[in-house]
Order: sequence, then structure tokens, then C-alpha cells
Amino acid sequence: MPPAGELQQSSPSKDKPPTDAQSAEAAAAIAAAAADAEAAGLWTQIKAEARRDAEAEPALASYLYSTILSHSSLERSISFHLGNKLCSSTLLSTLLYDLFLNTFTSDPSLRNATVADLRAARVRDPACISFSHCLLNYKGFLAIQAHRISHKLWTQTRKPLALALHSRISEVFAVDIHPAAKIGKGILLDHATGVVIGETAVIGNNVSILHHVTLGGTGKACGDRHPKIGDGCLIGAGATILGNVKIGCGAKVGAGSVVLIDIPPRATAVGNPARLVGGKERPTIHDEECPGESMDHTSFISEWSDYII
Repeated sequence: MPPAGELQQSSPSKDKPPTDAQSAEAAAAIAAAAADAEAAGLWTQIKAEARRDAEAEPALASYLYSTILSHSSLERSISFHLGNKLCSSTLLSTLLYDLFLNTFTSDPSLRNATVADLRAARVRDPACISFSHCLLNYKGFLAIQAHRISHKLWTQTRKPLALALHSRISEVFAVDIHPAAKIGKGILLDHATGVVIGETAVIGNNVSILHHVTLGGTGKACGDRHPKIGDGCLIGAGATILGNVKIGCGAKVGAGSVVLIDIPPRATAVGNPARLVGGKERPTIHDEECPGESMDHTSFISEWSDYII
């Protein structure tokens, strides 16, 4: 005991500040919990929409029960739905259901990407009347989710199965995405028919792509030969982007354009062959950081009859 009247000094704390690894682990746990909560909330809303639709249209009640209402999670519902969409006489729906569900379960990032894709379609497409409508009927959304499974299989060196699944996706949804292509989250394939995405293509987050878009090779190159699309880009209907070119973040590609060169971030390319709005030396840089979310295809045109390329 210290003498009377003398303050006792506290012993140095034995608690050590968290290491970088511990801080990263804690942050990851918080992010995972938030993602779980978001997915659970969205799934609750989807089931509520399905119940409403079943009551309003009894002819769909059995269909909505089997695809949504009988399942305990978004992963189970979409695995069941995709399994039935992509099955054939020799590729059974039960096999595909187990494959899809096991893949979703093993990699939570796939579920998180699905949630982001659902929100992208609901927010960006005025024709999308509900999340359940997108989940059940939007073939662009379904093709992307099936591609995520085939890509996972590809990275696990299960290439024959990945290619078989790729073939079925192309046949059923008229969307041809090579299993090796890398695609981010928050993706909208609007209408989706005729979209082709090559083996070494890379697509960032929050990108919107319309129908009949090709991200292809030039036909003469090997190796890394397909386009790289930055975050937030908007690619108009019928656009063709060929070769290992870079489309900068927030760039726009006009409908029907043929792009063979890089496009700077937040610039706009139109025409065949595509040229930069504002000119090659000083291209016009638009104010939108994420045209892929705004879906504004014509903001670069101040007057229809007078713009410079």
C-alpha cells in the first residue's frame, strides 16, 4: 500500500491496440453482417411482392409458391429458378439446383452481387415493376447470375462444366458470356438479347449494357484480346467494342457505335467508327460520374442538329 496521502499510480494497461489484421477482420465482419441484413430485407420484400401477386392473380399462385414463397432464402429461390430454366433432358434441374446452391453457399460475394444486380434493375429500368418481377422474368438478370456460377466453376478449373453451363445460358437467354469473363456487381443487361462478352473481357461495377452489344476481339489477336469496361459506364444498344481497349470509368458509348480505340473516363464516343464528342484532342467531359446508373443516353447533345464529333 502507498503511504497515506500519496496517489496510487495505475499499472500500465495490458490491452494492446488491435493489429492491422484484427482491424481488417473486424471491418470484414461488420460488412458481412450488413450484407446479410440487406439480403434478408430484400428477400422479405420479394416474398411480400410474390404474396401480393398471388392474391391478385390466382393463375400464378402455384408458380409463385414454387419459385419464391416455398424457399427460405434468395439463394435457394434463384438456384431453383435457374435450375428449372437451364435444365434439359440430360442436364437435370435437381443437379443444377444443387450445383447453384452449393456455389452460392461457398461464396457469399455471389449473393451480394445478386442483390446489387436486383437493385440496379429495379432503380434503372422504369419497366421493372418489382424485385420479384426482375427475379423471375428478366433474362438479362438471370443470365448474369448464371454466368457468375459458370465463372466460379471456371476459376475452380471445372472448365468442362463451366462451358456446358455457358452453352445452356446462351441457348436459353440469347446472351453469350464466356465463363472466363470477369464481371462486377450492380450490372444491368437491359433487354439483353444478343449480348456477347468475350473470354478476356472485364466489366467493372454499376455498368449498364443494352441489347445487341458485343465486347469482342478483333479476330486476329490471341491472349488478352477483349475490352475492359470501367465502373459506371453506359453502353448503348447495338454498340460493338473490339479488341483490348479500355473504356474509362463513367464513359458513354452511343447506340450503334463501333469502338476500336480507348475512351477516356467520362467521355462519350459515338458513330462508326466511333469518335469522341468534342474531338480527339479535347474531348468533352460530362458531369455524370456514373452514367450506368443515370441511364441518360443523350445528355451530350445540346441540340439535335448541331453537335461536334
